[in-house]
Amino acid sequence: MSALQRASGAVGATVLALSVLTAGCASTSPAGQTSTTGPGPAVRTIVDAEGTKVTVSAHPQRIVTLSEPTLDGVVALHVTPVGTTAGRGQSTVPTYLASDLKGVPVLGMIAGPNYEAIAAAKPDLILVDGTSINNNANAIATLRKIAPTVVTGYAGGNWRANFTIVADAVDEVAAGKRVIAAYDAHVAAVKAKLGAYANKTFSIVRWQGGAPALILKELPQGQALTDLGLARPASQDRKGPGHSDPVSLENLDQIDADYMFFGTLGGSSVTNRQAGGTSDTAAAEKALAAAKKIPGFDRLTAVEHHHVIPVDGSVWTSTGGPVLMDDIVTDVEEALT
Repeated sequence: MSALQRASGAVGATVLALSVLTAGCASTSPAGQTSTTGPGPAVRTIVDAEGTKVTVSAHPQRIVTLSEPTLDGVVALHVTPVGTTAGRGQSTVPTYLASDLKGVPVLGMIAGPNYEAIAAAKPDLILVDGTSINNNANAIATLRKIAPTVVTGYAGGNWRANFTIVADAVDEVAAGKRVIAAYDAHVAAVKAKLGAYANKTFSIVRWQGGAPALILKELPQGQALTDLGLARPASQDRKGPGHSDPVSLENLDQIDADYMFFGTLGGSSVTNRQAGGTSDTAAAEKALAAAKKIPGFDRLTAVEHHHVIPVDGSVWTSTGGPVLMDDIVTDVEEALT
């Protein structure tokens, strides 16, 4: 179990109609401050990751999240959205969040939100980031016609900064600080147990479509290993463009290390994103069995020493927020201590 407290109940209240909320958007209160506009609902103006001032309900009740980090963030804050997008490479919500999100409708795929379904959910707040809608001004403009839309961060960005904006947007700043503090305490406790691995290297691999991809240092998993003081092999001791880095089968040595965390996101690949499949540990074990049939794979150091650790790909090879980060720390603790 994760050390973070997971959300357990659905948000129940229904807010005033979108037209009423929009009418209140003339507020010019300072970012993070609550103000009222006549008899209408209280609103706040916050500044999102793009520097845009967005006027939102003081206490949003019907929240739609359109990325894994924003979905993860609201779950960590005990807020259940009224809709979200499917997890990367999956047809449902991310596997690691599924138990917290029973009954929450999926309103499209990553980078492909269903605008009609989003509007039908009658949100009073939409949260999005660069891991789903990236540099698409038209998409953001369309969403802002539906409800106040806050851009919380970018692909490869710092998860703490993203989560801080999520917490501000949903009016849970204090709770957000507590979540980060809990993660830091968990990291410190686990890191103190990892002294035996001071001179070891750790690879993170997503096996997809019959080939590997590297999870580099700027991604959440890379940030978690850095927090824990675990070194990466030379091929992964770097940052990339904010997503996984494909590796050809002729260059399998690039995925090697003393230890390897090995996951998958079902059967999807760059050329077949809708192939389906699962991302849990059982799926990783199945993908690992297939990888072992590739010439040269069995000669990798981690494979030869039986140091390949199958993991949930939705946690280890996609993206997310504090729940995902804490789950990684838990996985490391269970695997290495």
